[in-house]
Amino acid sequence: MDFEIGIVCGACDRYAPMGTRACACGHDLALFQASPERPARARTAPAGDLRVAARRGASAEPLPSRQKTDHPAASRSTTGSRPRQAPSYAHLSQEELMDQARHYLCWQCYTPVPSGHKFCGRCGAETPAEIADAQERYFSEMQNPKHARIVVIRGEGLEGLAYHLKQEQHVAGRRGGIEFPDDPFISPKHANFFYRDARLFVRDEGSLNGVFVRVRGTVDIAVGDTFLAGEQVFRLDPTPRATDGGDAEGTQFYSSPKYPSPFRITQVLEGGSLGMTVCARGPSLVVGREGGDLNFPSDIYMSGSHCRIDDAGGRFTLTDLGSRNGTYARIQGERPLGHGDYVFLGRKLLRVELNS
Repeated sequence: MDFEIGIVCGACDRYAPMGTRACACGHDLALFQASPERPARARTAPAGDLRVAARRGASAEPLPSRQKTDHPAASRSTTGSRPRQAPSYAHLSQEELMDQARHYLCWQCYTPVPSGHKFCGRCGAETPAEIADAQERYFSEMQNPKHARIVVIRGEGLEGLAYHLKQEQHVAGRRGGIEFPDDPFISPKHANFFYRDARLFVRDEGSLNGVFVRVRGTVDIAVGDTFLAGEQVFRLDPTPRATDGGDAEGTQFYSSPKYPSPFRITQVLEGGSLGMTVCARGPSLVVGREGGDLNFPSDIYMSGSHCRIDDAGGRFTLTDLGSRNGTYARIQGERPLGHGDYVFLGRKLLRVELNS
């Protein structure tokens, strides 16, 4: 790689090859003494502004002059040879400091300095302390560690839409602060995202279809609770009580053989009617796309083995079996949320993102 050593004029920042005695603007280059035939012209910038520069290539064309009017140190003295002082940023707000930090120009040579660098890569001037400190400060309410946001992951054209939760309470529904007016499965006032003791909670506001939160590992469920796997909604039911017995003449009713079952899973269809019902043959029951006790081969959101319901002496648990799209349990009342939690409201899937 070829470099050419030259001089940068202190008045107009134009490049000149070594040996040039005067800049094209008429400013005398102070590295050389004025010749008797050509007296030195009046200088418009101090000699201390002259810099030796290295440039790629062999062309002697002048470099374009830089625009310096927006830089805090752009107003330079035009008389005398007193060296420049580092500018002060103490009067700027945090947002202004962060803006300066992102677009900082060296106060000595006006070279862009990347964010986080402590020194200029061209002249070595130190980055002011206010700019260096601003690298780690919050400059926007969106980055406030006390607040969170929810992002629409699946939502019929609303994917990627984010809601910043900066108030104490945020009502979600077909009406409210977080509106989904086109979702018929969301109630007018469906859920409320709110803060308590510096934690984010979600509360079901008496919605018709409920609020579902993604299961992490294993959670407890009770008889009558509903959960979501793939596109299917299920309800945990107890085994019905036996109604064995003959008719008035002692004749027994003939049907499929009965097996002992501690619980059963019932599919809840759109509109509230009931679909398939499967009784557990043992202490557990697996739901999935194939190979389980209850299979849905046409459900593209269902994993092969999606989730499992277990009975431990009358205590029931729901376990996600590493499904791709998750298993969601309907909450009762309210529950806290953590970073990365997923929440279903109607047909909208939301992800929780915390700044802290």
